[in-house]
Amino acid sequence: MTCKRKVFGIGFQKTGTSSLGAIFDKLGYQVASYHDFRHFASRDNVDWDEISALALEIATRRDAAKDTPWPLLYRELDAAFPGSKFIHLTRDTEAWIKSAVNDFGDYPNAVHKAIYGVPFPKGHEEIWINRYERHNAEVADYFRDRPEDYLCMRLEDEFSYEAVCEFLGEPLVGTGAPVANTRLRKRINMLWRRLTSSI
Repeated sequence: MTCKRKVFGIGFQKTGTSSLGAIFDKLGYQVASYHDFRHFASRDNVDWDEISALALEIATRRDAAKDTPWPLLYRELDAAFPGSKFIHLTRDTEAWIKSAVNDFGDYPNAVHKAIYGVPFPKGHEEIWINRYERHNAEVADYFRDRPEDYLCMRLEDEFSYEAVCEFLGEPLVGTGAPVANTRLRKRINMLWRRLTSSI
């Protein structure tokens, strides 16, 4: 049974979620991520209620969560786990969509389809951008009067060990801006996803 106060990363994928997860790891949090939902990806469709139910069950056993599909569940998580903290990473929109297209291209993913309405970003850039920007606006509005529960940081110039640790009331486990997802690691992960989906 875990005892840490729960914390949820609610910034979309490609906004520094791997780096946020690395901070959680260093703090000793048990972290949930996209890995728990990979089995949905190869479907033609996945029902959002199924994603939500699995996420809420997983969250009872973990201290923290980040990456897809966790950002879309902030309302449910807030209701289910009162007193939780929420960290919202954002990124320049053009840099974000470029990174998404580079990583996901035109490779179909049912979880992406459930979030964006289309299964991949290449050729659907405006749809992905609109969903990304709508999410950022909705989250900021939802938490607008709750600075004790909500921290929003731009990846480019605000995201740091210091900001995260201070917000969580945890000891400092690093300095400056964390970097956990290099270009090589991204390519390896993409190749692995394609290989395992064809087995």
